[in-house]
Amino acid sequence: MALNIADLVEHAVDLVPDRVAVICGERRVTYAQFEERTNRLAHYLAERGVGPGEHIGVYARNSIAAIEAMVAAYKLRAVAVNINYRYVQNELRYVFDNADLVALVHERRYAPLVAEVLPGVPNLKQVLVVGDESTEDFAGYGGVAYEDALAGASPTRDFGERSPDDVYILYTGGTTGYPKGVLWRHEDVWRTLGGGIDFLTGEPLADEWQQARDGANGGVLVRFPLAPLIHGAAQWASLQSLFSGGTVVLSPRFDADEVWRAIERHRVNVLAIVGDAMARPLIEAYHRGGYDASSLVAVSSTGALFSPSVKEQYLDALPNVVITDAVGSSESGFAGIGMLQRGADFSGGVRVNPGRDTVVLDEDNRPLEPGSGLVGRLARGGHVPLGYYKDPEKTAAMFVEVDGRRYVTPGDFARVEADGSITLLGRGNMCINTGGEKVYPDEVEGALKSHPDVFDALVVGVPDDRLGQRVAAVVQPRPGHTLDYAALDAHVRTRIAGYKTPRSLWVVDEITRTPSGKADYRWAQRLTREHQATHDTAPAATGRA
Repeated sequence: MALNIADLVEHAVDLVPDRVAVICGERRVTYAQFEERTNRLAHYLAERGVGPGEHIGVYARNSIAAIEAMVAAYKLRAVAVNINYRYVQNELRYVFDNADLVALVHERRYAPLVAEVLPGVPNLKQVLVVGDESTEDFAGYGGVAYEDALAGASPTRDFGERSPDDVYILYTGGTTGYPKGVLWRHEDVWRTLGGGIDFLTGEPLADEWQQARDGANGGVLVRFPLAPLIHGAAQWASLQSLFSGGTVVLSPRFDADEVWRAIERHRVNVLAIVGDAMARPLIEAYHRGGYDASSLVAVSSTGALFSPSVKEQYLDALPNVVITDAVGSSESGFAGIGMLQRGADFSGGVRVNPGRDTVVLDEDNRPLEPGSGLVGRLARGGHVPLGYYKDPEKTAAMFVEVDGRRYVTPGDFARVEADGSITLLGRGNMCINTGGEKVYPDEVEGALKSHPDVFDALVVGVPDDRLGQRVAAVVQPRPGHTLDYAALDAHVRTRIAGYKTPRSLWVVDEITRTPSGKADYRWAQRLTREHQATHDTAPAATGRA
């Protein structure tokens, strides 16, 4: 079977050419138009020497051109590389060089940074510039206007045969260190993130045409991924829609009120968010604006904490909408999903039903039994990545062998409940060891954000002379609210054990997060090192609570 990203998109093109494929702002393209434009871009690049296995950077906010560039790369059997548009010069130079880019598609607004970085990346020779509202000059480094390049290239689909072994790369910054590229085979990443294995039943799809065929025979499903396409969740929500003949709605920036207006205008069915950073402002804008959300059938969160108090707000406001919380990472892919219902117990962390190849391993790499009460490392077998690009040491550390099978262990810790569900506790490298007890930030953040005066929170460990580390929190109050520290502490203690409660608080006007809404723990750690705490009960932390 041609289990290749480009082939899977082309199957939908062949079955539903006149359907709308992608909408962004006032622009929209049908599947036939999308096919013609991606063919033109692929031919333009091929004529200039870009071939199979070579890397094409996509440095842009969400747009039709950004997703066209990704699919055009796969048509060539080349590799699209996501570039974080918030990077500064040194970070850009590192990724351009580390990813071995030979071509780049970027928005015009980023031309000054590209001009600074290009001299240090001599192998990057082909640069296409997507028009936007900016007027930055790109002629000095030989940039070619994106639409001009497409206009002069062939629209024909006459590419060679592709392979399930073609490579997909997703660069991920993680919570620490420089970005690193996670390598996947097309078939494996499709099976894991693109719907090639049913997320709910765990059953593989029958053939490469099933998604396109099901989409052609059913109604049009309109998906709206809010995260940037630099984030795997947004890429795969978009690609899965294209595989199945659906419509993708994109927005270049997150604006809560504009999201609801787009949902009304385009009759969006599935809204894909990244945890509380999007969920909180969205639900508050919904209540303020009185928007029509009757087209919505599902709100799906992945990639960051979707706290219990916020889930309850969605369940109350949108009683006919299915709310799901999925877990996974760039390294593991999909690991499990939870279907949320009103009145369910949300305490203790994100709880999901594991995927068919998901396990939790103890220190000896043995699967933990349900109900053991022990915490272990989340692991997934089956269709797993090849490793990290140009980093054999980190690749070796990412995998373990269990009963002769290869499992990826991305660094998340979890607990297997008595009913077989899995509670995700957070990344091991962010675990706080306080007086010999392990505290996972996600659980504490959820408790803090359940207080009505708290809008957002990040939890980190800070040095403590007696405990080794103490639990600390950076807190953003809700606008117009003032924190009562004693009341907040008392509230948190009703939800988590005393030793997990923050002993030091830094109150800020706004918490910094990544463009996708994920926690930026490096920022929070730097803040706690460089500034005095707003409120500190550390002397009281010398004994166990």
